[in-house]
Amino acid sequence: MAALKSLEIASLVRRAATAHALSYPFHTTNNFSCRCTFPTPPLTTSLRTSVGNIAPRICYLAQAIKGDVDVLLNGVGDKNTIEEVKHVLEMARRASSRREVYHTNFLTPPVVKESMLALEKLADVKAVAQGGYPQAERCRISVGQPDLLNSDQDAVAALSITGNFGFQSCSHGDFLGSILGTGIAREKVGDIIMQGKAAQVIIVPELVDFLISSLDKVGRVPVFCAKIPLTALDYEPPSTKSFKTVEASLRVDAIASAGFKISRSKLVNLISNGDVRVNWSPVTKNGTTLKTGDIVSVSGKGRLQIGEINTTKKGKFSVELIRYL
Repeated sequence: MAALKSLEIASLVRRAATAHALSYPFHTTNNFSCRCTFPTPPLTTSLRTSVGNIAPRICYLAQAIKGDVDVLLNGVGDKNTIEEVKHVLEMARRASSRREVYHTNFLTPPVVKESMLALEKLADVKAVAQGGYPQAERCRISVGQPDLLNSDQDAVAALSITGNFGFQSCSHGDFLGSILGTGIAREKVGDIIMQGKAAQVIIVPELVDFLISSLDKVGRVPVFCAKIPLTALDYEPPSTKSFKTVEASLRVDAIASAGFKISRSKLVNLISNGDVRVNWSPVTKNGTTLKTGDIVSVSGKGRLQIGEINTTKKGKFSVELIRYL
């Protein structure tokens, strides 16, 4: 009887593994990195367990691996966000089935929010978002089975960039442009904390040494890079300037034109080139409607937030714009 029971368990495990392999063929993406924490337990270990012990484990794993993606993404409206969250969920499935810990690249706030909400619905998977400091916008998500994922593991690292900026001030865009100029992809870089004449940068740990050796200038200013502990990050809320504009509509081309002080025709060209983003997602239509709380960014111009919106007696819109300096 014992031999027969072992054969039945082995058959069950093989069928489950085959179904999983056929349903989710492995393919690589550029949205994650992998760090194996523990090897997959040998099959003989599973065979020594009883049917009563293995059945709940298989059920929980099936929920994590075969969760209905459409249900998990219900309510997410932005197509770009949906696609990125799908990559995160696929990563979570692999992390659960292979007993490994995976880390995403740095994600935008909407993707982080929707991904964490979706991952909370999966059984047998734990997720931790890290951006280096509590107010971080861009974060990496680490996923794995609860017993493998240690919340103390740092998936991010920090660098300080200093130089003699007394005669040439550099903006957030200058620092980011110089970092990307070394060949590092944007998704490998987190927040950049401006500190007057210096900056602190969050980055994936594996690129720390490369950036230290490669980044020698920001603009025309020679700089020095050094790794610092995350506890040394000195975040201060960004400076802002608020003003109001009255527009006939809440179209992005009208509002952003007023907010960034550029012509509407030039802004239309920027939209066509993919240089305008709303809530970190590129906009492709000039008539995209904005609402309170939306973040609008234009490449090379910075970003602004839509504040309070009121309707005037003439039927126009009085819009508060909060410009980040």
